[in-house]
Amino acid sequence: MSAPSNAKDAGPPPAGSPPAGPQDAIATSARYEVGVYARNPITFVRGRGCELWDAEGKRYLDFFAGLAVNALGHCHPAVVDAVQAQVATLLHVSNLYHTEPTARLARLLCEFSFADRVFLCNSGAEANEAAIKLARRWGADRGGGRYEILATHGSFHGRTLATLTATGQEKYHQGFQPLLPGIRLVPFGDVTALAEAVRDETVAILLEPIQGEGGVVVPDAAYLPAVRRLADQRGLLLMLDEVQCGLGRTGRLFAHEHAGVVPDVMTLAKALGGGLPIGAMCATERVAAVFSPGTHGSTFGGNPVACAAAAATLTRIADPALLEHVRATGTYLRERLEDLAARQRVITHVRGLGLMLGAVLDRPGAGIVRRALDRGLLVNCTAETVLRFLPPLVIDTVQIDEGLAILDEVLADEG
Repeated sequence: MSAPSNAKDAGPPPAGSPPAGPQDAIATSARYEVGVYARNPITFVRGRGCELWDAEGKRYLDFFAGLAVNALGHCHPAVVDAVQAQVATLLHVSNLYHTEPTARLARLLCEFSFADRVFLCNSGAEANEAAIKLARRWGADRGGGRYEILATHGSFHGRTLATLTATGQEKYHQGFQPLLPGIRLVPFGDVTALAEAVRDETVAILLEPIQGEGGVVVPDAAYLPAVRRLADQRGLLLMLDEVQCGLGRTGRLFAHEHAGVVPDVMTLAKALGGGLPIGAMCATERVAAVFSPGTHGSTFGGNPVACAAAAATLTRIADPALLEHVRATGTYLRERLEDLAARQRVITHVRGLGLMLGAVLDRPGAGIVRRALDRGLLVNCTAETVLRFLPPLVIDTVQIDEGLAILDEVLADEG
């Protein structure tokens, strides 16, 4: 006898249900998904490199890369091949057992970074959540009972309750108070304020080397080295969130390499999976050792398919030739944006590093983003007045010229 089913969709769909298919994805999403995303009325069905096509067959040039996720572009052959091969052999077994892709990715992350140990998870928020828990555990076991974490204004670390508390943007806090105790915010880029904020219970500092969601904010070159010295002097852990700025985005494999510092903990996600969801918390042996069996975990963390994609992605991003390409095209994009700013007074100045750039506007940028999208260019506006450029790392100068020609037209309409 077959098992009973309570599935609502058993049998034919009820009368009036929207038909499946890309053309109806907008209406179907509006009907069935929780409304937390302000999506544009476009359904993408195909991508290749720096290009996307919607359900109507219209082509778009992508200067946003799925929020820095598609670092190698859409459907990079090496990532597709790795995923297809892994899907055909093993999807999931749980962390009670070993898999080769999981072990291979952990080894690569350690070989390419300062880290001795890696915890694999599913997103940047989970990686930062793991870092916060690790700092608390380290403080309890080896830090004299210290527990407090200092984060910075303007930051973005995720949407779990702990990472939301560490996020230094009030708009994300509304409606979710009371936030988690034991996390305090200090000004970004101000070492004096950071030093004055350290208390007896402080155990760690959590910050982004470059603030992405906060508006592509780059601190003074002396900031990170000074924070590292402060952490050493006061016995604090330095935890760097490189979820957006890491993995080649700035022209170095990790953004902290520009400052010549070594953190105790680093978090990664976004670009790591080449388009698949994965996150990683990387740490030194001294710190990671306080996590023992049962102290933390994740059902899907280290999933073989995601890890196969990540290993293929990481090895290609770490190629010195690609990193040099990012530095060269990042310089080209910045120069072109600065030229645009000189002609179109809407842009006040340009900031950022590598292919993580922000054009600061003299007005809100949402309308500019919409009009660029209508003309076939994907860009993003963050912090209300900063156009954020996060193109695939494989973008070339021809594509940069094409995209900025579109943006030039849009800005000319602003008057």
